[in-house]
Amino acid sequence: MPIAPDFGEEHPHHPRRQLKFRWLPTPYGIVRLAPDASVPNWAAKGDFTSISRTAEELSIVCPADNVPREVDPGPRWICLKLEGPFPFSQTGVLLSFIEPLSNNGIPIFAISTYDTDYVLVQEEFAGVALQALAAAGHELWPRDGS
Repeated sequence: MPIAPDFGEEHPHHPRRQLKFRWLPTPYGIVRLAPDASVPNWAAKGDFTSISRTAEELSIVCPADNVPREVDPGPRWICLKLEGPFPFSQTGVLLSFIEPLSNNGIPIFAISTYDTDYVLVQEEFAGVALQALAAAGHELWPRDGS
């Protein structure tokens, strides 16, 4: 499927950034549990996990292999880590990264941490996502493919 980028006009207060990012090697699962559920032991294992509780849900992002068979993780996701850290005063970082994905109809799940941002993309969209990010000037690191 060819990419027809539609990146829109650059806003003078939010210049489009060209970012470096890494593809974390593990496939991920995204799980929604009841808001009063206990955090399961499997949820916090791995190099990258995210656990968020709201009044409506307990959301868990973790390596897909951690999710037990009886819990439906839905589709598998790849995880792209922006090369931070980014100061809180630096605006438009995440927007610069997800805009080309959105403009190409690629669904994402974004997580921000103190230092950086992580963007998860369903595995089936991995190829087109990497093409859209490259077309927008973002660079996959390390360049040697390791």
